[in-house]
Amino acid sequence: MSERGKITDGMSEEELNARHAEKMAKKKVAREKIMATKTGEKGLVIVHTGKGKGKSSAAFGMIFRHIAHGKPCAVVQFIKGAMSTGERDLILKHFSDLCQFHTMGEGFTWETQDKARDTEMAQAAWEKAKELIRDERNSMVLLDEINIALRYDYLDVNEVMAFLEAEKPAMTHVVLTGRNAKDELIEFADLVTEMEMIKHPFRSGVKAQIGVEF
Repeated sequence: MSERGKITDGMSEEELNARHAEKMAKKKVAREKIMATKTGEKGLVIVHTGKGKGKSSAAFGMIFRHIAHGKPCAVVQFIKGAMSTGERDLILKHFSDLCQFHTMGEGFTWETQDKARDTEMAQAAWEKAKELIRDERNSMVLLDEINIALRYDYLDVNEVMAFLEAEKPAMTHVVLTGRNAKDELIEFADLVTEMEMIKHPFRSGVKAQIGVEF
């Protein structure tokens, strides 16, 4: 039996509830003390990477939070082509006044098999991204799958970081998604989340499905 089990063994439900309330009260005080020191605000550089599913989905969650709060935002998709997705269809149909949406890629690189064309499209997407980031009306700009473009050197990661350092407005959030984020970008970012894949239905022969993957 654990030490905790020994302490609580034989206690009545009322005593256990009182003990729990006391413990949570102490945690609340400690938490509030920590939160009182967190008073700063800044526009964050946020990276979602890793082999697991959910990088773009989590980023779109933040975009929809911005929309819900009436805060202008924008999306640039670097790799994904013209395939319809739920996020894009919903935004274009109902929220285009708050969220600009630009699909600049023509598909994943193994689909196009044309590095020169992929590079050209990535560069065009980056130019659009810079325009949207410079516009201080946009509270958040999502650069979806830009990490793929950086991985294959369609874009220079140092150029991207230099732009964000020099020209990103102080209160604008920029989210960069895609697996294999460059080490330099991870070091540069304010918030980095790595999605870890534990299980995936694709390995069991299940294809991408509406409402889950797109």
